[in-house]
Amino acid sequence: MSERSVASIIIEQLEKAGVQHCYGVVGDTLNYITDEMSRSNIKWLHVRHEEVAGFAAGAEALMTDRLTACAGSCGPGGLHFINGLFESHRNRAPVILLASQISSELLGNDFPQEVDFLSVYQSCSVFCEQILTADQAPAVIRRACQAALNQRGVAVVVVPVDISKAKTHAVTQTIWQPQPQLIPNPHELQTIAALLNKGKRVAIYAGAGCEGAHDDLVALADQIKAPIVNTSRGKDFIEYDNPYSVGMTGIFGCEAGFEAIKQCDVLLLLGADFAWSQFYPDNATIIQIDHQATHLGRRHPIAFGAVGRVSDTLSALLPLVDTKSNDQFFQQIAKVRDKSVNRRHKEEQRATGHPIHPQYLVSLLNQHAAKDAFFTADGGSAMVWLLRHIDSLGTRRTLASLLHGTMANAMPQAIGLQVAFPERQVIALCGDGGLSMLLGDLFTLVQEALPVKLVVINNGSLNFVELEQKVEGLLDH
Repeated sequence: MSERSVASIIIEQLEKAGVQHCYGVVGDTLNYITDEMSRSNIKWLHVRHEEVAGFAAGAEALMTDRLTACAGSCGPGGLHFINGLFESHRNRAPVILLASQISSELLGNDFPQEVDFLSVYQSCSVFCEQILTADQAPAVIRRACQAALNQRGVAVVVVPVDISKAKTHAVTQTIWQPQPQLIPNPHELQTIAALLNKGKRVAIYAGAGCEGAHDDLVALADQIKAPIVNTSRGKDFIEYDNPYSVGMTGIFGCEAGFEAIKQCDVLLLLGADFAWSQFYPDNATIIQIDHQATHLGRRHPIAFGAVGRVSDTLSALLPLVDTKSNDQFFQQIAKVRDKSVNRRHKEEQRATGHPIHPQYLVSLLNQHAAKDAFFTADGGSAMVWLLRHIDSLGTRRTLASLLHGTMANAMPQAIGLQVAFPERQVIALCGDGGLSMLLGDLFTLVQEALPVKLVVINNGSLNFVELEQKVEGLLDH
């Protein structure tokens, strides 16, 4: 095998891993990598701020389930990614960052633009390593790709500029992404079924881990006559075509979702990791099924926990669960749900005078947007209106900063979605504060001719913060 540059190895390895797009800002320490990328099938997308690259790559990766790259120069360039990558990592999006670095012989000397990226990115990555020699480049990149894809998160590879241009006889390696079935053992399934059978007022709290399990979830609810409460991140996978759906709980939720969980005697948590413990029931038997053992009981004490992918587990659980005829508890919660829906519809009516109410504005978007549209929303009140007034339909997708809670994510994430899905409508619901924070990347929309629809809510304030201040009786600052 003839000698090749490490930059060439990196790009070929990324292509093998399925990378189609790389978002970033060029710089001298990145030049050898971007030069190789220009001759590859990976499209480079130049943004105005690296934080936007982190958001955009994460949105594309999350919605395509495909490894997506971002890359930047040494020092400040590499640091600017961090908030966008924190968002992507907490969303469990498979992203790889190529953080180029000053020449390796200069490291440790407080050289201009020297940053210890390994320390910086440890807390928001599933893999974080530096390529130390040319020969180890294929293995490091392969491990990074496999970690991002299989552990679902951000992988960071630090590449000193002298290493990127160094030559090696090493060859690229196969990227492995197995798809194992993950299901509780038979005894655990029997225990779960027995607890569900014993309950008189069973409720289901379903999260994003229910992706791909919609039909079995509705079938289980029908079998045990249980209202289904969904987390905000589970909205897209649960609320559509679902007569047992009663909405969300928590500060974004509604009375029906709150009451279903508070009044149940058995609560089945499915792929849900809702953080606010005060919204869990006080005296119910709680069963939790999650694909990560570390999630079991971490938000609230539980009676029984099992590891399993929800889509795999429900099909095995359904035959073990009794069919119940008493639907009194569900009907009780359904009446509360219907009142909540009527109240929402009243909020969505056009009001006289100005300003236009956001509920009415977002209800119009809901009516007129494409049936398979993507919606993003900035952190703050914009994501409240998105979650409450946009119907997912089973064909739409919504994305907001529900775990990291950042501002300024809506437009950058819309960029990534429109790049990945050029044929679909992408609508970004922006707060005026969020949009202004990364306003420079409006030029990226123009540069790439991306038909993203930006809807800006003119709050004249950081609206959600203002509401929080008023609730606490504090002055508006």
